[in-house]
Amino acid sequence: MVKTLTAAYGSLDAARNALDELISDGIDREKMFLDTSRAELKVMIPDAIEREITEILARHDPKSLH
Repeated sequence: MVKTLTAAYGSLDAARNALDELISDGIDREKMFLDTSRAELKVMIPDAIEREITEILARHDPKSLH
């Protein structure tokens, strides 16, 4: 099953850093959406890698992650 994780950051730089780290870890850019007006990063992922992606998103200190 595929789910979408959304991380809201306090700055656009933090969101971009999270995006860059996910890309460097091999996550397809096409599976991610960066909302620059809200500093939110949305990632569509299979359940099997949810924990790994959540850890990466959390490293960049999101205001919320769901």
